[in-house]
Amino acid sequence: MSQNTPQVIDSSEISRLIAHDRQIVVHEGYALDLTTWIDKHPGGRLAILHMVGRDASDEINIYHSTRTLLCMKQYRIGLTQEPWMNLESPIRSPDFYKHLGVCKEECAKLGSKESADISSAVIAPQNKLNRTPCIRRTVEVAPVDCEKQTRLHTSTKSNEVESIDGSVAARERYATGLEQKETSDGLRNNPSIDVATQRAIVLEYRALHQRIKDEGLYTCRFGEYAKESVRYAFLFGLFLYLLHTKWYLTSALALGLFWQQIMFTAHDAAHCGITANFVIDTLIGAFIADFCCGLSIGWWKSSHNVHHLVTNDPTHDPDIQNTPLFSNSPTFMKSVFSTFYNFRFNWDGVADALVPYQKYTYYPVMALARFNLYMLSWLHLVSPRAAQLGAAWWTRPIEIVFMTCYWFLFGYCLVWQKLPTWTTRIAFVLISHMVTMILHVQITLSHWGMPTADLGPAESFAQRQLRTTMDVDCAAWLDFVHGGLQFQAVHHLFPRVPRHNLRQVQGMVREFCEKTEIQYQCYGFVRGNKIVLGRLEEVSNMLKTLVECQKFMAETGESGLH
Repeated sequence: MSQNTPQVIDSSEISRLIAHDRQIVVHEGYALDLTTWIDKHPGGRLAILHMVGRDASDEINIYHSTRTLLCMKQYRIGLTQEPWMNLESPIRSPDFYKHLGVCKEECAKLGSKESADISSAVIAPQNKLNRTPCIRRTVEVAPVDCEKQTRLHTSTKSNEVESIDGSVAARERYATGLEQKETSDGLRNNPSIDVATQRAIVLEYRALHQRIKDEGLYTCRFGEYAKESVRYAFLFGLFLYLLHTKWYLTSALALGLFWQQIMFTAHDAAHCGITANFVIDTLIGAFIADFCCGLSIGWWKSSHNVHHLVTNDPTHDPDIQNTPLFSNSPTFMKSVFSTFYNFRFNWDGVADALVPYQKYTYYPVMALARFNLYMLSWLHLVSPRAAQLGAAWWTRPIEIVFMTCYWFLFGYCLVWQKLPTWTTRIAFVLISHMVTMILHVQITLSHWGMPTADLGPAESFAQRQLRTTMDVDCAAWLDFVHGGLQFQAVHHLFPRVPRHNLRQVQGMVREFCEKTEIQYQCYGFVRGNKIVLGRLEEVSNMLKTLVECQKFMAETGESGLH
């Protein structure tokens, strides 16, 4: 094929290539064949698999440097037909799990009937909408009224669970009905996902991206990190001083605050938001996360990259896959198979027992969440995923060395050797780790109260990010407490923008939302917590309704309809 006259590849040919396991992704009007690159991708295989068959121009452009974008030209195999209509990525098909080594029985559980149910939930309501692109309208998003939701589910349970007979299949039908309702609500309360509307949103988003680049907001303000370093040094020095004076439990408090604060910079480095150099930022992130905190930056990257691409998708986003402890979506009642963990999150008796109380267990679990992160970090480093990073292969041995050093210094030298008694050791570990719950609440705050419905492949990247992410409103002088994580919606739109520039970008995002009619969801910290707790209670009430109907039928043998 001549470089001057690239051939045009129609969608049927691209579908055929994808069916033959070719990883075709569309970027700025060109079809890229990333089959030979996928195992070398530093961001992991899943980041590419979720984009197969889709126009990933926005996702690719915001995640990669100009130099990397130029390198992508070598993977072009031809032009695509315009306008490109996104295909459903194979990873979203039940058949895909066969390639992950899942047994036939597992595939059968994820069979065509369930897919058809979900597809109908996404497609059917779409035809009822007929909106003009980008006409201003006001959408009021009220906080979740749990009492109202409880009454709603109770009053309508006869219709929602008509076919419930106590079996797993009935529970899945019930969950599918709730999914359909949430999808309909999403289609009704957001800009239409027709081609014209979404294209207008994409053009506005790209114009905003260019404006951010033109105004130099991708340039890191290193002076801010100098200020941050003073705060980190003070907290760490305070920890050492208190430890030396044998104020052990107070020193644990200072150490926990040090961990909480310094991880903000690790987050920046993982997004290449400091030097914009992959190697340097990765080493900064590994030193902070692995050496200073005992957490794998590689695990964080692998899960976080997927989280940014398929935000709040119950099947694909690992950040919300927390059953049986928590469920923020009725989808989890169907026992979700995670494409990230290659593991089925079964809805069982444990979930039935814990989820009704998740509103009350939320904060206690967040206080102990760091222990779970230790486990996930080591599981990642011993998994094949940590070795499938191509040019970034060197990160795995560095992480293992750094995390081993952490446990030698913290576990052996500090906890075992320095602390005098078992009581002190246990109290020190608990206090230092529980202090970091501030960070864990901040991380979950922006997503656990947001919608989890998938509106289909036609929805633009920008609309999905804003629909599924909440910002936290706070005064500028409190930014150091939140560490930039209060700008999660802004960050999801532009993940490589340095943290200290996000407040300035926030004003631009507000203007973008006014033009495109996408709701910008920004609430105070207290109200944001109420929204998360409200969502957890809402899902609990869904489950309680199901259980009540199952008990009624077991006792009476009737359908529950009156």
